[in-house]
Amino acid sequence: MPGNNAGRLEMILKAVDLTRSIQTGGDWREIIRPFSFEFERGRIYGIVGPSGSGKTSLLRLFNRLDEKSGGELLFHNRPVENYPVTELRKKIALVFQIPHLFPGTVASNLFYCHPERENSGREYVSKNLSLVGLDPELADRDPEKLSVGQKQRVALARSLVQEPEILLLDEPTSALDPGAAKVIEGLIFKLNRELGLTIIMVTHDFQQALRLNSMSLLLVDGRLVESGPSEKLFSRPVTDITRKFIDGELR
Repeated sequence: MPGNNAGRLEMILKAVDLTRSIQTGGDWREIIRPFSFEFERGRIYGIVGPSGSGKTSLLRLFNRLDEKSGGELLFHNRPVENYPVTELRKKIALVFQIPHLFPGTVASNLFYCHPERENSGREYVSKNLSLVGLDPELADRDPEKLSVGQKQRVALARSLVQEPEILLLDEPTSALDPGAAKVIEGLIFKLNRELGLTIIMVTHDFQQALRLNSMSLLLVDGRLVESGPSEKLFSRPVTDITRKFIDGELR
C-alpha cells in the first residue's frame, strides 16, 4: 500500500528546526523544540509520546492553525507562508480529537467550507459518506442524532470534500469505544491505500501506531527523541527515553 513502500518516496512536507514558544505568566516557554523531519507522500505517520509532550501543538503548526516561532516548514518545497492560509488548510486538513459538527444536516456539514459544491448533487454526498463507511441515507440526518463514532466519520468526510493531500488526525479514536476505534483505524488504512493520502496522526498509544504499520515519531518534552518504522522503533529502541516510554514510565 502507498503508506508502506520500502523505497524512498517524494517528500511532501519538511520541517527544519521548527519551534513554537508560548508566554505563560510573563515567561516564554518552548513547547516545540527545534524539530526537523521529512514526511514522504503516501505514508502513514504516528506522532506518539506522553501527555503534554507537544504532539497536538506540533500538528497544529503543520496547517498554520498555530504559527511557528522559528524554523522552516515547507509544503512541496515552498514555505507554508507562501500559500493563502485557506488554500493551505484545504491541502493539509485537520480532524480534531472531538468532532465539532455544525447545526443542520450531515450533508450541509460536508459543504460547510465549500458552499460552491452544494450543487454537486446527491451522488457527490453519497460518494464522500461511503468513503468513510457511512450509509448515504444519513445525509439528511441531524448530526446531533449520530453516535460519537459516526460524528467522527462525518468530520473525516467533511475533510475529504476538500480533496486534501495530507490528513492530520489528532487522537481520532481517544473518545471512542474499542469497536468504533477499530473502524476508524480501518478507515485510515483505506484512505491511505485508495486515495494515496499522507496521514499524520497523533496518538498516545504506541500499540495503535504498531497496528497501523506506520512510521513513528516519539516526541517528549517538545523534542523529537527517535523516529523510524513502528515495529523497529518499539521492538528495538535506540534511546533510554524510548524504552521508558514503552515501559510506561513516561505518562
